[in-house]
Amino acid sequence: MKKIITIAGTNSQKSINKRLLSYTSGLMENVELISIDLNDYVLPIYGVDFEDENGIPIAIKRLNELFDKAHGFIIALAEHNGTYTAVFKNTLDWLSRANMKVWREKPVLLMATSPGGRGGATVLQGAVNYFPFLGANVIGDFSLPSFFENFSDDGINNHVLREELTQKLQSFEKHLSKN
Repeated sequence: MKKIITIAGTNSQKSINKRLLSYTSGLMENVELISIDLNDYVLPIYGVDFEDENGIPIAIKRLNELFDKAHGFIIALAEHNGTYTAVFKNTLDWLSRANMKVWREKPVLLMATSPGGRGGATVLQGAVNYFPFLGANVIGDFSLPSFFENFSDDGINNHVLREELTQKLQSFEKHLSKN
């Protein structure tokens, strides 16, 4: 059974990106989902001096070992001021010190949402461009604009957006079968 790691790039307990990620994960069948909550990986701010004195934190070593077992990743990125949240960027910086190919050349589906009409498009575009340098095989990206208008307890209620996500998820699953 394929192991998929899901990560919401935030430490917010009420994150709409976590809700989108949970919904998307629920659409998948015959996979083992490993959900990463960044709150479970409390880390010092990355700095070369800290690393020289203390090494790589045990939390990163544990996370890095989990990443070794993954067949693919689904990541929902919260956007703060047009870029990654501080907690996600810090985790990514630490992970790259343990293994520069953070994403192990595995299939990655990137997502973002926000209350606004751009749906986290800026952070998503940054990730699409940057993640391949960290070993991501970016299969697709999905932006859900106006979260509170397009998402309900039943999931994405906009038919066009729901179909777009379904197609991108199917493409991601197809790439998983090649691994």
